[in-house]
Amino acid sequence: MLDRPRSGGLTHSQVDAIAAVAIFAIGVVMMVDNYRIGAGWVAEGPAAGYFPFRVGGIICIAALTVMLRSLFGKKRNHEIFVSWERFRLVLMVLVPTIVYVLATQFLGIYVASAIFIAGFMRVMDKRNWAKVVLISVGVSAALFWLFEIQFMVPLPKGPLEALFGY
Repeated sequence: MLDRPRSGGLTHSQVDAIAAVAIFAIGVVMMVDNYRIGAGWVAEGPAAGYFPFRVGGIICIAALTVMLRSLFGKKRNHEIFVSWERFRLVLMVLVPTIVYVLATQFLGIYVASAIFIAGFMRVMDKRNWAKVVLISVGVSAALFWLFEIQFMVPLPKGPLEALFGY
């Protein structure tokens, strides 16, 4: 019988199972969306979602197989994949990044970027407020000038940019 770590972190088998659940969810989304647009056979041949629907099914079956083998298989790997301390460090970057991506939908990319840069500078690097404001606002202003004025590439904007007519 293999030694199983109790509180050291996530094992390889647990990470495999988590990844399999995420991939299974992607397969389900593929199947639902392609069923919506038509996954059957029509008079002209296969509908637009025919093949993608089946690919989503194959992805679901493969993910389910990986998940079951990682949870109940005979050759499960119980070695630590990542310690809780290391995982916490990953989450300290991942969670703010997810919030940043969501914030771009409501605040626009420039304001969200300024807040994101400022947050990392202040929390992770312990910079003083003058540097934080100068750099975060400066970088966002420079990116605004570059993309919106020079390249004329419209990026997602929020209420602040609307005040200035963009």
